[in-house]
Amino acid sequence: MKENSYHLAYHLFKSLSNSISQTQLIDYGIPQPISFSKRKILLFSIKLAEYLRKNCHSPRVGIVLPPGMGGTVANLAVLFSGKIPVNLNFSLGSSIARKLIKKAEIETLITAEKMIEKFPEFPWTDHTIEMSSWFKKLAKAPYKLLIDAFLLSLPISFSRYFLKIPKVVSSEEAVLLFTSGSSGDPKGVVLSHNNIISNCNQFDELDLFEEGASLLANLPLFHSFGFTVATCFPLLHGVPFVTVPSPLDVKLGIKAIRNEKITFLLGTPTFLRGFLSKGEKEDFKSVQYIVAGAEKSAKSFIEKWETFANCHYLEGYGLTEASPGISFNLPGSGTVRGSVGRLFKDIECKTIHPELRTDLSLGEKGLLCFKGPNIFSGYLNEEKKTKQVLTDDGWFITGDLGYVNQEGFLFIEGRLSRFSKIGGEMVPHGTVEDSIKKVFATKMKEGSQLAILGRQDKSKGEQLILFTEEKINQTELRISLTQAGLPNLWIPKEIKQVDKIPILSTGKIDFVKLKDLVDTK
Repeated sequence: MKENSYHLAYHLFKSLSNSISQTQLIDYGIPQPISFSKRKILLFSIKLAEYLRKNCHSPRVGIVLPPGMGGTVANLAVLFSGKIPVNLNFSLGSSIARKLIKKAEIETLITAEKMIEKFPEFPWTDHTIEMSSWFKKLAKAPYKLLIDAFLLSLPISFSRYFLKIPKVVSSEEAVLLFTSGSSGDPKGVVLSHNNIISNCNQFDELDLFEEGASLLANLPLFHSFGFTVATCFPLLHGVPFVTVPSPLDVKLGIKAIRNEKITFLLGTPTFLRGFLSKGEKEDFKSVQYIVAGAEKSAKSFIEKWETFANCHYLEGYGLTEASPGISFNLPGSGTVRGSVGRLFKDIECKTIHPELRTDLSLGEKGLLCFKGPNIFSGYLNEEKKTKQVLTDDGWFITGDLGYVNQEGFLFIEGRLSRFSKIGGEMVPHGTVEDSIKKVFATKMKEGSQLAILGRQDKSKGEQLILFTEEKINQTELRISLTQAGLPNLWIPKEIKQVDKIPILSTGKIDFVKLKDLVDTK
């Protein structure tokens, strides 16, 4: 049996059992940061897994926790018990959360007292495990861990067997992640053991994570970037990581970076902006790489980071359905400005015509399609939607427009849903947004957001609406964009000033809420 065909729990157990006394995680989500060795993480996870095997009878277990020791142990314990972790987005509201819990057939939830207090309207189930009290009970009876500690001292083949850590895959589904819901209801993405393991191996093969590397894990566990890249990857490949409960807690994040000499800072441009505005050069002295994804980074933003922190700003591209990584930029010749890097090992790419769905030649812009070991097997209980994006021969049709050049670099033009057909011409919302940001750069406040949406128009098919947090004059906008070389069809016909552009907890713009504003304003 090939290594990649083994259970994800087995790989995690094997990695954590290696150099077991080493520090793996430092939790900054508690009053005083605490370091946890691989041994401690394993002991707590094994004990919770034992409880879940006896008391949880549904195949999936919901986890409502931020990054930290609790969230790490909860995910490991669920996997060690042979069950499927489902990290739930607690910021979407109770009605959507209720739908997701029902859809995933979740009976057991793992959370913390602070989460219950902060989100009283969340649809907590009758069987909700509260982690902080569970940890306290265990701390009062440490003798309960003695047998497990002894078993961990045995060779892995024996310790795994006696501790009942799954090795053989009994279900293809290893993890269930829900999409962000930025353009509609979240979809349940079924990821296999091989999907997660392959993607973590693909990241490791970039050869960026040298001895002494450490990363800041502050992205939500329900976000594929936060789950795979900031949690599974460091656990599987022995990279120490420091957890902060939220990417919005910039002050605590900066403290962790400075104190723990973090070398990798992960995030989306929305979240990374806060670090730039509140941090000092000295705070980022140890940072070697900024790893950014989920949304496009402006050239000026990249240059600002690299100058300010004397580091490499590396962009990647991914989707929840790809576990999530697809491509990544590397320092030096591995970076081409404007691209999101070369494809990961074993990933194939082709483009197809957006309407005809016929294959296009290399370098031609079209709908991006990918095939590889990290591509998902389908959406949970969504056969129709699965067939729309997965072909019979294994190609995943992403809904993103772009192309791969002759040198193998991937370029993203934007989501197909973020184009408007005006007078027969496809107008990219992202390009219009970038142009507005550029021409009004000196007049916009740091971190100010704007977004373009399309609305039906009887004569032209659609028209563009600009949502902005700044006051922008329509005449000035038209003149400035015309001088910048934008065609008349690309210039927004309406401007709506709002107090705040709605942002999801993943750092993406909430286009569902924006569309509601189109109808109500």
